[in-house]
This record gives sequence, structure tokens and C-alpha cells, in this order.
Amino acid sequence: MTDKTAPLKPAATVLLVRDCAKPSDRLEVFMVVRHHQIDFASGALVFPGGKVDDADMDPALADFLPDHDQKDDPLRPFKVASIRESFEEANILLARNRSTGELVTHERLLDLSKYRMPLQTGELPLLEMIRNENLELATDLLGHYAHWITPSYMPKRFDTHFFIAEAPPHQLGAHDGTESVDSVWVGPNEVLEEADKGRYTVIFPTRMNVEALCRFGTSEDALLHAKRHKPFTVEPKVEVTEEGRFLLIPKEAGYSVTRNPVDRIMDKSR
Repeated sequence: MTDKTAPLKPAATVLLVRDCAKPSDRLEVFMVVRHHQIDFASGALVFPGGKVDDADMDPALADFLPDHDQKDDPLRPFKVASIRESFEEANILLARNRSTGELVTHERLLDLSKYRMPLQTGELPLLEMIRNENLELATDLLGHYAHWITPSYMPKRFDTHFFIAEAPPHQLGAHDGTESVDSVWVGPNEVLEEADKGRYTVIFPTRMNVEALCRFGTSEDALLHAKRHKPFTVEPKVEVTEEGRFLLIPKEAGYSVTRNPVDRIMDKSR
């Protein structure tokens, strides 16, 4: 923690969901385990995501979006970043063939995987890949799921938009082995149970947004809800009392927790 407020960095993350038939869950989400040397949420189970790059803001990307998508959408760089990050970290690409309008297939994805590392290292901008491969970013498949701003007392702060999308059929997902060292399709109830047992490390914003998935019976329900309801911006505040410090979450955000001990969040990541 620091007395000086750190600047906000734009970031995006994506919940890739699909239906399942598990005893405790009817949908599951793709999550990755962050490498222990990553400077944020190291070793934690998280959704694919990261900082918005300058290349994600390239105005030329507007020519590679669905015709009915809003070209002046202020969320466009965040949507682009979430698609790029899901490809880099999860090997799931929300894109279409511009000639046929069909989503990228598993077979096509095998060929496109050669771009994952150059994109991750910054050697290749996303625009160059989609232009070379005649692709369109399927930003219309994304629902705006949540919006969190890191508390002002934290040394690193992010303005993070969470998106949700149904995973394209036959795209199975795979971690990159660099930023993430493991991956899993997992039900939200399972995540919470395993985190409570200490088998998963789940940071507070991730836990809240995993828990919110529990209210939906199908992946389609979750996506439709996100597309129909604008998320409430959450910037947790700290309350200092004789009992200790507490992180306050606005009740309007709709999460189950509105007040949580800071030490529990920092020490146990749940």
C-alpha cells in the first residue's frame, strides 16, 4: 500500500463460458493459473485478460468489426483487448472469416496459433494478424459483464472491464505456458468450493464475479443478462474501525458481499 495514488491502467478480461452437466453447475468458465513471476495476481486462478495495449486502440481496427457494431463505442479498445487476450492466454479466438461470416473453426485455429507468441511479445499487432488472415473481430459476441476499478490505496491500479462470451463450438481452450501455467474449464460453484478448501487462490474481484455466475442456468442466460444490463462500476472503498479495516462494495453492484475485512482479502485472496 502507498499514500500516493497510482495511475489507472486500462485493462480487460473475458469470461468464456459454455454449458455443462455437472452435479453442482450447469455452466462452466475457462480460467487460467497465472505464472508465479507475473507481477499481478501471480499464482492465482483468473479469467484470461490483461492491459489494453496501444495497438488495441488503433482506429484502423474499426474496419475489421461487425458492420452493426458501434465504431465510436468507448469500450471498443477494451473489447479488442479482451479478444486478443483470450487468444493469447486461452487459445480461443472470437473472430469470423470475412468472406464467409463463419466463426473460426478448430482447424483454422490450429493454423492461427502461430500468432499467439508474437502477439504476446508485442512483435506483431493484432491488426496485422486479422488483416493477413482476412478476419473480423466478433466484438458483437461480447456482453459487458462487470467493471471494477482498483482501490486508490493499492500500488498498482487498473480500470478493468469484464466481458462475457459463449466459447465458439469446438474451440477447447489451452493456456499459453508463459503468462499462465495451467488452465481449466470449471463451474462457478466448484471454484468457490475449491477456493474455500485452499486448493485455488482466487483474488477478491475474481471471486465476486465467479460467484455472480452461479445465478445463471445456462451460458446463454449469462450472456443475455450482460447484454441487457449495464454493469455498476465498482471502486471498493476502505472503512477503518476499531475492529479493523474493511473493504466496502456498493450494494447497487449486486454482489453478495458489501463489506469484507481487508486483511482477509490481502492474506487469503478470498
